[in-house]
Amino acid sequence: MQTRCHLSQLPYEQARKYGDRVAFVYHDFGKALWKEMSWKVFAEDVRRVSNALLNLGVRVQENIGVFSQNSIQYICTDFGAYGIRAVTIPFYATSSEEQIQFVINDADIRIIFVGEQEQYDKARRVQMLCPSLERIIIYDSNVVKAAHDSSSIYFTDFLKYADGFPRQSEVETLWKQANDEDLINILYTSGTSGASKGVMLTYGQFQAALKANDECVMVRENDRVITFLPITHIFERGWDMLALSEGATLIINTDPHRIQQSMRETHPTCMSAVPRFWEKVYAGVQEKIDKATGMQKKLFLAALETGRRYNIEYLARGKRPPLTLMLKYKIANNTILSLVRKQLGLEHPNIFPTAGARVSEEVETFVHSIGICMIVGYGLTESLATVSADHKDKPYTIGSVGRPISGIDIKIGDNDEILLKGPTITKGYYKRDDLNAEVFTEDGYFRTGDAGYVRNGELFLTDRIKDLYKTSNGKYIAPQAVEAKLLVDKYVEQVVVIADERKFVSALIVPAYSLLEEYARDCGITYGNREDLCNNPKILKMLADRIETLQQGLAGYEQVKRFRLLTKPFTMENGELTNTLKTRRGVIFKNYAKLIDEMYMD
Repeated sequence: MQTRCHLSQLPYEQARKYGDRVAFVYHDFGKALWKEMSWKVFAEDVRRVSNALLNLGVRVQENIGVFSQNSIQYICTDFGAYGIRAVTIPFYATSSEEQIQFVINDADIRIIFVGEQEQYDKARRVQMLCPSLERIIIYDSNVVKAAHDSSSIYFTDFLKYADGFPRQSEVETLWKQANDEDLINILYTSGTSGASKGVMLTYGQFQAALKANDECVMVRENDRVITFLPITHIFERGWDMLALSEGATLIINTDPHRIQQSMRETHPTCMSAVPRFWEKVYAGVQEKIDKATGMQKKLFLAALETGRRYNIEYLARGKRPPLTLMLKYKIANNTILSLVRKQLGLEHPNIFPTAGARVSEEVETFVHSIGICMIVGYGLTESLATVSADHKDKPYTIGSVGRPISGIDIKIGDNDEILLKGPTITKGYYKRDDLNAEVFTEDGYFRTGDAGYVRNGELFLTDRIKDLYKTSNGKYIAPQAVEAKLLVDKYVEQVVVIADERKFVSALIVPAYSLLEEYARDCGITYGNREDLCNNPKILKMLADRIETLQQGLAGYEQVKRFRLLTKPFTMENGELTNTLKTRRGVIFKNYAKLIDEMYMD
């Protein structure tokens, strides 16, 4: 049962309720051994952080930076700051020096917590360019500090400021003063087309979001929830807060590249993720099916079809499956589908919220078919994550983004834009009155920039208004819809569609190089380097045929007519991806302008 209280008090309320029960499973920086922390120990560590922050002179509603990978120290810092009414501003661990310099100066950050060597080095290099920044506190004790650095301290030394809890009476006074109007976080959006802007979030927004999600999302105190996204991301942040409020165990995965191994080691029951994760799972299973022969392949396909009928034709529609189908599903589940889940470390799956980008219907169908309950949703940083999601015990439609959570008022405005009002919606952007005047309608609705419609109580997205392309023939193209079709192919790792003011649709494709190289070997295709591989006529013909099949559901004018394979992926370092791995189309179009123009030469 959810514990509902001011978030400054959540660790202590849960410690009273659960005591020595495991709250966190985590590992130290650079270590493989998993460790456990009880609710009781967590509450004590949070109390230490609050006392130490006060001893460093942190004031009510002062902004504190956290620049780190997911870690137990990160969560203790967040809640320790909440305990003294301070505001935490999270940075992505992959943020550039330019990005952190901008935010530190914009938010007048005096103290910043950093994770490992990379984050420390970046923070140290920009310190001279940030007049407000006085102190860097380092989580990883293996970090080597720069020569003559007298202002930085390790987290373990920082905690010594709390020895004896010298400021506890002040902490308890601040608890009493805590209110829903206080800022809890300022989350700077990574921005696909401009400078970052700080989304202001309050305790009241979190309280409303936690209550609304508890009513429709089935997380339980015996769940094991693993972090997949950075805690900096509002989706992961809100989801983790929900899990903690329910008393679930939170498994903190520090290295994002290790997530599948971590899942197999820790056996989570829940995880929030972006569609790309499930697209890769889908592609991996499809590859195994393609390689299977005879009876093995026939049994696998039959099991998937049984799973689809059972989970989608019946359960998704709120209907009871017939007895014969229930028996067939039980056999398929016990013999084949459970093995697929076991390979993922998901022996006992509960729910898996998915949002952040368009989920293709093929992938959503597949995930449900193998017996994993994907909860598709929609939200923004400005809405404190969830606007809508598939609700427990209610029918859902493949292709929708679920039903609105309680308290959210959705209105469809001009150009089918989704407009929002409610207690979870931000009051605006930090120090940006100019933007605030633009993003709210006269009657107080927030403009999402997304287009969609509501049907039978479910929300459906159509496109991103600002990203709509208009071809030179006057046809409108939604690039994300086309890209989602192509991304389900195992040979496609990244894709960007081009169409604006062009006579037809084209695409830049980053292939899955290892799979492409394997295909070339199997087919006896010789090549000298990656460029040769990406320009080989047989490779291009194979991919063209696959793309043609994937696009069959699109109108003729929406289909990709030409494409080019790229020899290197889109990266954050080149400015082509945001910290949340969304493509910056303008940068990509500029970087590949010559290649794009060549596709339109007759």
